[in-house]
Amino acid sequence: MLPTSQEIISLMPIRSYKPTTPSMRYIKRSTFEEVTKTKPEKSLVKTRKRTGGRNSDGHVTTRGRGGGAKQKIRNVDFRRRFARDKYGPSATVTATVTAIEYDPIRSARIALVEYADQEKRYVIAARGMKLGSQISSGPNAEPEVGNALPLGKIPPGTPIHNIELTIGRGGQIVRAAGTSATLMAADKKYVQIKLPSGEIRRVNADCWATVGVVGNSDHEKQVIGKAGNTRHRGRRGITRAVAKNPVDHPMGGGEAKTSGGGHPVTPWGVPTKGYKTRSKKKYSNKFILVRRDGRPMKRK
Repeated sequence: MLPTSQEIISLMPIRSYKPTTPSMRYIKRSTFEEVTKTKPEKSLVKTRKRTGGRNSDGHVTTRGRGGGAKQKIRNVDFRRRFARDKYGPSATVTATVTAIEYDPIRSARIALVEYADQEKRYVIAARGMKLGSQISSGPNAEPEVGNALPLGKIPPGTPIHNIELTIGRGGQIVRAAGTSATLMAADKKYVQIKLPSGEIRRVNADCWATVGVVGNSDHEKQVIGKAGNTRHRGRRGITRAVAKNPVDHPMGGGEAKTSGGGHPVTPWGVPTKGYKTRSKKKYSNKFILVRRDGRPMKRK
């Protein structure tokens, strides 16, 4: 007997809806079937204050922000230095995954882990992580999914995420759903990592990373479907530049639809296509070996 349409929808990580309205025809959302706990741990959350894109002086510094559903910030442990903080720099501590939760401010799922002393922390949930999984943190941890250890201790070819760029600062890159970097080669002081963008860069071998691929890889298959869902996320629509007056934007004005006869620019006159804004003297340039477009980084 063939499964019904409702049964097919329930088996898929991404679900669609009956088109009772024009917008519902295209909306595709996650089934959240991997989420095991719907309410966050109270000791690990705090209220997120909305700024509306304004700074402390009340001036708009980020356009298109405002509204949106209320959210709580989960205190995620990106450092994974629990062993070093409590049991010394050479200790390896194991924790148990007690829940997989939804985080409204990130695409990845988060895992609630509990250590032997009953302390609870949130970590980025890796693909394959489930209830009861054991994860370890420490310089002598095994290079297995969910374990955090120094880059110098991870074998080449291993997929990693939540990578530190500064020793002790915590993971800063490769934290989005379904992403991972590849550790390509290692020497005594640095390792070479290929990032999801294609960029190849050197990172200190004493920086930590987590082994595995970030979970919830089906996030990219979701379709917002209508403008209202974007507003629920706190993103407001922005008026097109060519629809403004000349006093408000360099591309404004004109009797008919036109861009003013010039190249597209920002409201402050900076070109928006092909104009390089990265500083040639940026400190991290010396760590980049291959740019994201495949060209080698120029050296002085």
